[in-house]
Amino acid sequence: MSETKSNVVLHVADVHKRFGGLHALADIDLQVEEGQTHAIIGPNGAGKSTLLNVIIGKLAPSSGAVVFDGNVLTGRKPYEINQMGIARVFQTPEIFTDLSVLHNVMIPALARRDGAYKFNILRALERETAIRQEAEAMLEDVGMHSSRDMAAGSLSRGDKRRMELAMCLIQHPRLLLLDEPTAGMSRHDTNTTIELLKKIKSRGMTKVIIEHDMHVVFSLADKISVLAQGRIIADGTPDQVRGNPKVQEAYLGGAH
Repeated sequence: MSETKSNVVLHVADVHKRFGGLHALADIDLQVEEGQTHAIIGPNGAGKSTLLNVIIGKLAPSSGAVVFDGNVLTGRKPYEINQMGIARVFQTPEIFTDLSVLHNVMIPALARRDGAYKFNILRALERETAIRQEAEAMLEDVGMHSSRDMAAGSLSRGDKRRMELAMCLIQHPRLLLLDEPTAGMSRHDTNTTIELLKKIKSRGMTKVIIEHDMHVVFSLADKISVLAQGRIIADGTPDQVRGNPKVQEAYLGGAH
């Protein structure tokens, strides 16, 4: 395993993932530093989703390890990884569509505190004054306080994504993973989300963003890792990556 730097929160260390004869990830060595926004980009089929699923415990690597804050994540269940301090925003938001926006934001705070969802969750939510107040503050933070009593299923795509971000933030994660956070959004919603993520970054939260929209990537990333055909072909600052001929070739189809 390659050496981990002292300020690294997440280390994907020499990870390989095979599906039968397909080598989906090869020699992945990725170090995410405290307080940084680290973007993972690459053309379709590059292995981005496979890498994310290895990080969050949905897939076990064929070899190598994922280390978070000094603890090996490999072999742990996704909910255990979440409780260790990794929260994630999905490409398709995972929400309770029939519950209010406010209740959606309260539930992950309860789950993080208690380790599981209570059976009669609605009755439990009504008694949780402190968590309710914190959830209202989180909704204010993401610009959705006025929608707190709406049914979550009736929200626009952009608002569902913002609500899911509040659901992550109320868990006070050490690391936030964002899977295509602006997919399907209008340009206005995309720019609103970029400003929101900049505000979160200013508080020092570490983020990993998997994204195909270069406008989003170059607006937010401190460091970029580029995947192509399951390997990291470039790593560096946005300026270093932007001018890299291997990256241009991958996106123009030369790597395929």
